[in-house]
Amino acid sequence: MSRLLICSVLLFAASLSNAFAADAARDGGLKQGDPIGVFYVTKIAGAEDDGVDVGQEICYRCRYGSRPMVMVFARQTDGKLSDLVKQLDAAVAQNEASHLSGFVTLLGEDAGKLKTSATELAEKTSAKHIPFVVAKESETGPLNYRLSVDAPVTIVVASDSQVVSARTYAADKIDIDAIMADVKSILN
Repeated sequence: MSRLLICSVLLFAASLSNAFAADAARDGGLKQGDPIGVFYVTKIAGAEDDGVDVGQEICYRCRYGSRPMVMVFARQTDGKLSDLVKQLDAAVAQNEASHLSGFVTLLGEDAGKLKTSATELAEKTSAKHIPFVVAKESETGPLNYRLSVDAPVTIVVASDSQVVSARTYAADKIDIDAIMADVKSILN
């Protein structure tokens, strides 16, 4: 393949990606019933018995398939986030038969700081069943999820590979009861 053709293909792909990101920003994020897409992360800490090594790149969404799952995307790790993670970790442990799964994805500009924050959050919560990861697209999160860059925390509850709820919060305003009610609704 010639270099010109390769460059043309790469430029076309980049323009599509930019157009998608612009459409996504106008669209306002995931909505109930939307499919949840593939995205890659690097495991930093947590979930020691999930068969994924620290430092391994993986698509947890893919690994969990159509299972009920909770995906937390955090740009901030303060406020009520630790309490939410502790409750999610307990719910995953208590609902093993339903295959409930979850993970926390840290987002931001500095990958080194994100890794440190992920490790600190894992230690602070003592979560045994929740992996803490950094997204490959660490500044924006997965483009196909259309996460608001202004939302400190976004929680996506999904089942059967579709969004059940997608909520955004300031870190100190997380409505843990509402999220746990959404989790309960997917555990049939």
